[in-house]
Amino acid sequence: MIDSNILEYSKLEPLNVSRETFPELEEFRSLILAKNKQINLISSNTEAISRERHIIDSAQIIDFIDKNDNLCLDIGSGTGLPGIVLAIIMKHKKSNMKFHLYEKSYHKSNFLKEVSKKFDLNTKIIQKDVFLEKNLVTDVIVARAFKPLPIILELVNSNFIKFKSIILFLGKNGKEMLDAALSKWQFEYKEKKSLTSEDSSLIKISNLKKK
Repeated sequence: MIDSNILEYSKLEPLNVSRETFPELEEFRSLILAKNKQINLISSNTEAISRERHIIDSAQIIDFIDKNDNLCLDIGSGTGLPGIVLAIIMKHKKSNMKFHLYEKSYHKSNFLKEVSKKFDLNTKIIQKDVFLEKNLVTDVIVARAFKPLPIILELVNSNFIKFKSIILFLGKNGKEMLDAALSKWQFEYKEKKSLTSEDSSLIKISNLKKK
């Protein structure tokens, strides 16, 4: 009999996330909950709904990831959401894509290193403040629960010299924030409804230029 906890991940199957991936995603969630007793990784209020709220929410980004990309940069990885989740999925897809995870916290960076080693992921943990980095190069930039859209666009424009796309989450005020961004920036974008929240969406931005 399949574990009912694992079955909850089945909503990812339409995104071509294999069932073989689900146990590892669940194990990663368990590691977060265990570590959360020692250091603040996720809000205690979200522990009971962490499978949907954090793991599945992060995993849905995979639908926007180009399989031909070589490098994905998570600019504020925190607990590895979404960087570790995406790295687990791509490992099971037999992908060579690399994941660079920026996290300035010493304790969170150590946690990211521990889980990366445990799951044998193609990751590099960078314990630095991404705002202080310059001349960054990547294929895709991802961020979840990091900074508001205007700040992220400024960061990417200032600190990256080469990238293809940015994948972000927008909350219930996303439409207003997107319209405000389009008044200052020129970019192409794709948007899709979130799997985990009716009020949220994911957006993939490319060809970013300041007006």
